[in-house]
Amino acid sequence: MKLLYFARLRERLGLGEESVELPPGVASVAQLRAWLASRGGEWADALQDRSVRIAVNQDMATADTPVTDADEVAFFPPVTGG
Repeated sequence: MKLLYFARLRERLGLGEESVELPPGVASVAQLRAWLASRGGEWADALQDRSVRIAVNQDMATADTPVTDADEVAFFPPVTGG
């Protein structure tokens, strides 16, 4: 699975993308978020923020959206503008 991190998440986590293999039992966006947050430190702080949006294969996702090792998952903070 390819993971992408945008904007302040990229800055906070210190990387823009990474490749991971999903562990057994991780099959949804909510489970992926929890697994990544279990890394602790900045990961826990950044990914437990419910304002962080998630897209799977460039489509907005919900907590129950399924994920597989073949997916691209993007994490990004809400966008503000004016």
